[in-house]
Amino acid sequence: MSLPQPRDPAGPYRICVVCLGNICRSPMAEKVLLADLEHAGLADSVRVDSAGTGDWHIGSDMDTRAASVLRVHGYTTDHVARRFDAVWFAERDLILAMDTDNFADLRRLVEAVTADPAQAEERVRLFRSFAPGAGPNPEVPDPYYGGDDGFTTVLNMVEAASKGLTDELTALLGKR
Repeated sequence: MSLPQPRDPAGPYRICVVCLGNICRSPMAEKVLLADLEHAGLADSVRVDSAGTGDWHIGSDMDTRAASVLRVHGYTTDHVARRFDAVWFAERDLILAMDTDNFADLRRLVEAVTADPAQAEERVRLFRSFAPGAGPNPEVPDPYYGGDDGFTTVLNMVEAASKGLTDELTALLGKR
């Protein structure tokens, strides 16, 4: 799978990771991806943020279980939840949904603000599709209503996808 070219070749590559409430999966993916980009020497070349498709957690911190799993594995946890705004599409090179429901919601939002539906197809992807061997259903399940082990499972999925995405970003952008 090839990444879309940067909208602004002179600026940073911009990525937004999106889940439902922006308190579990997408902030976990944001923090893991930021750490991987730092390790790969791409921290100055790629900007990553996250958002949710729903509005009920706007202004909230990250879920305490998500933050705990991240801290145990050495990641940062600072976060304030927000809702994805369709106008951000014009500012992002890649929008990564955590599951097919969020993917469909994002595609509808993006298609409403762009005259070129192919842009939505190129720039909106499933986050886990970058994980080697993710299989035919590359979703990251929502751990919110489960136990702590679900957050560890999500972290493992996110780490695999993040490494795959970082490899592709390195190939596209090189070390800048």
